[in-house]
Amino acid sequence: MSYPTAPRRIVDSLVGLFEHAFFVIAGFLFMVLGLGLGVTMIMLPVGIVIGLLGFAMFVGGMTVRMKQ
Repeated sequence: MSYPTAPRRIVDSLVGLFEHAFFVIAGFLFMVLGLGLGVTMIMLPVGIVIGLLGFAMFVGGMTVRMKQ
């Protein structure tokens, strides 16, 4: 079994950091979009779904860590 080299671990760490940051930012934007859509009665069902999806992305980006 070969172990990853130091540059490979640094790149993996940076990619993981950017993935988490992307999910946190995208989740926040989806929550704001869902809130904006939820203000109108016509788009309320869509706003709820988008807002909850954004919340799940936000919490997942803040907490989930998947290792192999």
